[in-house]
Amino acid sequence: MRTEAATRRLGRSGPEIFPIALGCMGMSGIYGAADEAESIATIYAAIDAGVNLIDTGDFYGMGHNEMLVGRAIELQREDVLLSVKFGAQRGPDGAWLGYDARPAAVKTWLAYSLKRLGTDFIDIYRPARLDPAVPIEETVGAIADMVKEGYVRYIGLSEVGPDTIRRAAAVHPIVDLQIEYSLISRSPEKKIFPVLDELGIGVTAYGVLSRGLLAGSQPGPGGDFRAHFPRFSGENLERNQQLVDDLRQIAEARGITPAQLALAWALAKGRSIVPTVGARTRKQLAESLNALSVQLTAQEVTQLEAAIPAEAVAGMRYGAEQMRVLDSEK
Repeated sequence: MRTEAATRRLGRSGPEIFPIALGCMGMSGIYGAADEAESIATIYAAIDAGVNLIDTGDFYGMGHNEMLVGRAIELQREDVLLSVKFGAQRGPDGAWLGYDARPAAVKTWLAYSLKRLGTDFIDIYRPARLDPAVPIEETVGAIADMVKEGYVRYIGLSEVGPDTIRRAAAVHPIVDLQIEYSLISRSPEKKIFPVLDELGIGVTAYGVLSRGLLAGSQPGPGGDFRAHFPRFSGENLERNQQLVDDLRQIAEARGITPAQLALAWALAKGRSIVPTVGARTRKQLAESLNALSVQLTAQEVTQLEAAIPAEAVAGMRYGAEQMRVLDSEK
């Protein structure tokens, strides 16, 4: 059933999209075992509801996620916009080996993604992270070549800072920055969002629920990578539970769930922001879509931010080594 919601433009030069996007990473084992049939059914349900931005990455499940998404959209390709991240290198054991965003590698990653997704073009193509060994101008220039040849329609970025954003935008228009942003991860507001506003670049915000923390979810067995994240570990998790409890009380007073309140907050922060939800089931998807009916006033947003202060969260959003190399955190 289609959900009635006003669309949002992805940046000054990007397409019109549904106000919530679907991120598919969790459908390929990142949070433990996933039900493939349910994952595909969830993608179907999202498209039926009007969701038209589907986000994946060529390294999610070492190609598994792209193949899954490709099967799900095979008969509905014209109804969706594919957002694909590339460049992360992983070993057979799943280990992270770094990033490769050299121009030749960009075109190689793209060739494999097109094949796995079963499509002739990708709507938004973006490096997953900044490759410190490759100037961003070279990476974006290589994607721009693919735009000219019709293999890519728009260029996006992910987890990069103000200087990199400006340099990339000087080479080719950038439609959006994908970055973690939530009630308890608000650092982009200080230096990054002002640059995006100036340049007319949108935001596809991931981690709006802080990987389920704000919804009360905790790491499960079977390879749930959240078990290695500081906010879900030991005393940090115990301290963060107070924030979760406070959010739950505020949400219950409104007759909604904590997840819906956290999403409503992100939606209320500006029309340039599109939350990307990592729903793995139709039930989770329906809960997220119902957040569209929650309207927060500017005063309510301010009150919520005071009740759930970002500076109160215990632990960084990634481990120390990942935080050290994130361009967006410099």
